[in-house]
Amino acid sequence: MLETARLIFDSGLLVLIWMVQLIVYPSFLYFNNLDSLYKWHETYTKRIAVIVIPLMFGQLITTGLQVFTVQDLYTLASSGLVFLVWASTFLQFVPLHANISYKRSVESTLKQLKHKNWIRTVLWTLLFGITLYSKMEI
Repeated sequence: MLETARLIFDSGLLVLIWMVQLIVYPSFLYFNNLDSLYKWHETYTKRIAVIVIPLMFGQLITTGLQVFTVQDLYTLASSGLVFLVWASTFLQFVPLHANISYKRSVESTLKQLKHKNWIRTVLWTLLFGITLYSKMEI
């Protein structure tokens, strides 16, 4: 059951990150009017948080439980990847979104969001892949 919950969280984050990478962040570059971007960004961050926060905490909790119940290569590797995603999110992306919210270096920040987000896209894709592989072995 824990493995199934983990697969659900990892699947949700996989779909979410690819949508953000391919649709959401690139769309920010199409705003010609920065005031419109600021208004949309405020709405977007509140709405996406309702989806992202439960998924990320669900992934963190299931990963933590797996580390305490089964210490194998999968749980150790996946916990390391989850740590890297959290570090990237809070050390890189929270400050980038704050730049937009506080109207600082916006054009540069928009480009950085799109380019740096490949880090999380790759990490969450790897997490999903190893979780799926682990689930298939059981």
